[in-house]
Amino acid sequence: MMRLHNLQPRPGSRHRVKRLGCGESSGHGKTSGKGSKGQKARSGGSIRLGFEGGQMPLIRRLPKRGFNNAAFHKHYAVVNVSDLSAFEAGTVVNEQLLRESNLVRGHFCGIKVLGDGEVKHDLKVQVDKISATAREKIENAGGTVTLREARGIEKSKVDDASSEAKPEAGVAKAKLRVKKTKSRTKKSE
Repeated sequence: MMRLHNLQPRPGSRHRVKRLGCGESSGHGKTSGKGSKGQKARSGGSIRLGFEGGQMPLIRRLPKRGFNNAAFHKHYAVVNVSDLSAFEAGTVVNEQLLRESNLVRGHFCGIKVLGDGEVKHDLKVQVDKISATAREKIENAGGTVTLREARGIEKSKVDDASSEAKPEAGVAKAKLRVKKTKSRTKKSE
């Protein structure tokens, strides 16, 4: 019968620890498998990945060409329909609720719902993107889906508002230029 004092790992599942520096006859004595001398034989002496002893490394020798769109990639937090079934009927599911329930974390430009799983009851879902199957499943369960306005559109509205204020600033700059030219002409006389 198995008891706590009988428990042990299966035979062969654990290897003996290699004991270093225990005499030359052990096979791992003296230099302890590190060879003789040099940077890699020292304690704490390791070489970073890609280092070639001061020679110009390969990554710097190769030419860098072309353009990469990776910097402009939009990252969406993904939530499945099966994750939404944890909420009670009639709940408004938005970014704040998803963050509080730890279904989404970190930085992202929006939330996308995918159609994996089933939803059991009606929910009011407010997200940035949703797949066709997810929308169908939520609406068949009696729920509603509303897409949030793109954040880029909100920024353009702010830019439009600031551009309306710009003509006044332009007039002020023009007046300042006139004053400067008048003061220069007076000095020259």
